[in-house]
Amino acid sequence: MESELKDLNHSNRKEERALLKSESDVVAAIEELDKKFAPYARRDLYGTMGLGPFPITEKVKLGFAMVTLVPVRFILAMSIMLLYYLICKVFTLFSAPYRGGEEEEDESGVVFQEDYAHMGGWRRSVIVRSGRFLSRVLLFVYGFYWIHESCPNRDSDAKATSDEIDEKGEGVKEEAERPGVIVSNHVSYLDILYHMSASFPSFVAKRSVGKLPLIGLISKCLGCVYVQREAKSPDFKGVSGTVNERVREAHRNKSAPTIMLFPEGTTTNGDYLLTFKTGAFLAGTPVLPVILKYPYERFSVAWDTISGARHVLFLLCQFVNHLEVIRLPVYYPSQEEKDDPKLYASNVRRLMATEGNLILSDLGLGDKRIYHATLNGLFCKS
Repeated sequence: MESELKDLNHSNRKEERALLKSESDVVAAIEELDKKFAPYARRDLYGTMGLGPFPITEKVKLGFAMVTLVPVRFILAMSIMLLYYLICKVFTLFSAPYRGGEEEEDESGVVFQEDYAHMGGWRRSVIVRSGRFLSRVLLFVYGFYWIHESCPNRDSDAKATSDEIDEKGEGVKEEAERPGVIVSNHVSYLDILYHMSASFPSFVAKRSVGKLPLIGLISKCLGCVYVQREAKSPDFKGVSGTVNERVREAHRNKSAPTIMLFPEGTTTNGDYLLTFKTGAFLAGTPVLPVILKYPYERFSVAWDTISGARHVLFLLCQFVNHLEVIRLPVYYPSQEEKDDPKLYASNVRRLMATEGNLILSDLGLGDKRIYHATLNGLFCKS
């Protein structure tokens, strides 16, 4: 009997050692992945995928916030969204949505426009002004009590300097041009709320967004370009063609809705800048670069490797959130950049990386999917 108990204890110790070795291997593998896919790695107190482990003090803070802060913020946020939905509903009554032509379909999918952003007059003004105000109020509810904005003076590096005016004779005309598009780095869904509060631009969104309760009508008032596609082609020609048309329209017509694009095509952890897609630069119009940075001590609001529900919960639990915005001067492309959208995109990207102290990375959406799939596999194994 005693020998059997010894054998059993010995077997249990071997299994424990094997399990510990397996867990350490998983941790090592995750660390290696985080180095390889650095632009998407979470480095906050909450760990990879927001799964911890959490210090005891953090557990206490989370528990307290969940029973006090979260319910209040949730109710306020839903009330604000409902209020703005009702404003949009009332002021779009008896108005037919603008449709920029028939649906366009190619190998990339279907591009569809249906919006109230082209509606003029005082009703449009009410929708825009209330949208900007309530977006800022919603950010306040989420803990962004102060938003630090800076506008670096880059007169020495401006694209239409006095020297260039003398040489090309076109700088004065270019300076008066309206930017056709706002381009920004992409860190979180909160980016959209900030841009709504700052300039209320149109975005590119999935077709399903236009059918969502509350959000659907709001997205139509923003003037979103809806896309329904399977990711078969990296070029997205149908999407680029429609976006190009909207960029030119915004550039020519001051009353047309401004369009906002995230040329990286996906989110990062906020420390990196991925390769830009050329959609925002095909029209050759001036662009307005904006850089968003979210400093943090505990929870990073970057939306990477973490589920939407867990992200929202941790966001609401954090009493104070921080946002810094760097609004660069309008970038006027040279003729060479107008003729070469890739060069134009690359130059704007380098400028934004320099001004925002961001690290350039050649990784893309495909690499991000590989990273997420591998992480999920490792966590399932552990």
